[in-house]
Amino acid sequence: MSEPASITSGIAQRYATAVFELAKDDKKLADVEKDIDQLDAAYADSTDFARLVDSPIYGRDEQAAAIKALAAKMGLSSQMTGVLGVMAQKRRLFILPQLIARLREMISEDKGEVVAEVTAAKSMTKAQQDKLAKALKASVGKDVKINVAVDESLIGGLIVKVGSKMIDSSIASRLNALQNSMKEVG
Repeated sequence: MSEPASITSGIAQRYATAVFELAKDDKKLADVEKDIDQLDAAYADSTDFARLVDSPIYGRDEQAAAIKALAAKMGLSSQMTGVLGVMAQKRRLFILPQLIARLREMISEDKGEVVAEVTAAKSMTKAQQDKLAKALKASVGKDVKINVAVDESLIGGLIVKVGSKMIDSSIASRLNALQNSMKEVG
């Protein structure tokens, strides 16, 4: 891992640990879990929010004021609002994606479940997600929470990542494998 990446993940780990422990002590982990889902969706869907988080052109006070207003509008928990305010004041909002990922891991671990990152060619129904979660639970031995992303370039099938294991059943990867095997023959 490169040094800047490890520094960033270390910073995110410290903030995530603080939020997690505060929320656990206050029995508000469910609220923080909702908060990170909202923040993740806002970061993915809103270019203005992503720009506020990622861009160095906004000053500390501008970021802090914007984050405070957004947290109030989104109804975020006091734990999440507090950490976002501190991150804005310290010019560390750019680690928000890593913070969200680490908090998800910590909450899932606390619940005794694992997170499966699923990339599908088209959106999955709730029934399909439940069926996949049940199949993965039989394989992994723990409850599985599924995060679905859509990538139409897969053509069909799924890419499933659980921990360090990855299963790629996408048509795109099968076509690539077929193309590679044809290159070897001729």
